[in-house]
Amino acid sequence: MKLTAGGAASPLTHLADNGHLGLFYIGGHWVSPKGAAYADVVNPATEEIIARVPLGNSADVDAAVSAARRAFPSWSRTQPGERAALLERLQQQLEAQSECIAQCLSLEMGAAITYARSAQVPLAIAHVKAAREILSDFRFIERRGQTAIAREAIGVCALITPWNWPLYQITAKVAPALAAGCTVVLKPSELSPLSALLFAEAIEQAGFPDGVFNLVHGNGPDVGAALASHPDVDMISITGSTRAGIAVAQAAAATVKRVAQELGGKSPNVILPDADLARAVPSGVAASFRNLGQSCSAPTRMIVPRARLAEVEALAVRAAAGIVVGDPFQETVTHGAIANRAQFDRIQTMIGAAIAEGAKLLVGGPGRPDGLKAGFFVKPTIFSDVRTDMRIAQDEVFGPVLCILPYDTVEEAIAIANDTVYGLGAHVQGSDMDLVRHVASQIRSGQVHLNYPVWDPHAPFGGYKQSGNGREYGLEGMLEYLEVKSVLGYYQDA
Repeated sequence: MKLTAGGAASPLTHLADNGHLGLFYIGGHWVSPKGAAYADVVNPATEEIIARVPLGNSADVDAAVSAARRAFPSWSRTQPGERAALLERLQQQLEAQSECIAQCLSLEMGAAITYARSAQVPLAIAHVKAAREILSDFRFIERRGQTAIAREAIGVCALITPWNWPLYQITAKVAPALAAGCTVVLKPSELSPLSALLFAEAIEQAGFPDGVFNLVHGNGPDVGAALASHPDVDMISITGSTRAGIAVAQAAAATVKRVAQELGGKSPNVILPDADLARAVPSGVAASFRNLGQSCSAPTRMIVPRARLAEVEALAVRAAAGIVVGDPFQETVTHGAIANRAQFDRIQTMIGAAIAEGAKLLVGGPGRPDGLKAGFFVKPTIFSDVRTDMRIAQDEVFGPVLCILPYDTVEEAIAIANDTVYGLGAHVQGSDMDLVRHVASQIRSGQVHLNYPVWDPHAPFGGYKQSGNGREYGLEGMLEYLEVKSVLGYYQDA
């Protein structure tokens, strides 16, 4: 299996030539780690080790937080226009390196190169653009009678990002934090860390002041915990599992810092009786299997009218037949490999559990697709006749596994949609928009998509219940990084 597409130079060669593999970015400089531990970076399509990255320790965290703390006073006082100009240069750098980044994402987490180019990279860049746009007319001071309501950068922010959307989640946190005037320390996932190095290069090339952005690789128990408990960190934002979010919140509690959590999900897709099934079902399958189902908001519970169950099943099977799983660098492949061994094993366990509980297997099942003897490749799998009390309907699989749950009344469909500890995303499909909107209003989740709308980087995203707290994306995403100060008497008459 080749390592890159189109004859382009490997991102690994690029990083090695620049001397950035094995280094952290702290205080505007590429520095050697203080610890001795390393993690292997595995190409999930070949199961081969392609790089090794250092794992930081508390001393690395101290150095990065100190650099961010030193940079905060001057950076927080910069004019919004100056920050917007730097974000624009960052956007330009990312655009210029978009192919290298896409290749990197395919190498480190198995995304099909076509998907990396069409979604992983451009949607990540869109978060930088959105943060810059918000700055163009955001009022950091507003008048309320004689009182000034000021919004000020909260301070040093520790940002912990996951392996499933490596660059996208970095920009979703870093861009609004920098726009708000905060300084940051980023800890990307040690399972897909290479794209974070390319992002740090873009930050450096864009000309951000020293210490405004800092990068430390590491695992959760060491670097993540050290950041969460650090007394000089004012806020921590994590995207990850609910278990990881709880651990971070507990570690942060002693210093009473702000904690923003974007965690797990088990999102419903309610298909109403009057929906156009020929559009609703294939689009629902595609949405569920987006990024091989490795998306916390993937609509993996398709809730359908029992009277139309046979039609739904046939359409779902036909849609799944169009998915091509294989070498991520083949242009004809639509879906690559699962990002890592642990997730591959979990998906296999969940498929087995669904079969054991009596779910009806329509397509897919255990094991790799035919012809693939190595790599973390999974068969796109669809179960029908799923009950809401089954494990497959309650636990987040984080893979290409779709459940079809039948209902008899719209009220029952809403109840099934809400029968989960999560509340991150949801979908509703139907022709009667009054009914579609009514159902959306009854679903307990932070974001609802009606009839598969175009993605909006300005639409706030975040969870109810155990899907977390706080919001990312758009204006609300930037507000997370701001404190509110009331200055009474500010507008007294002379």
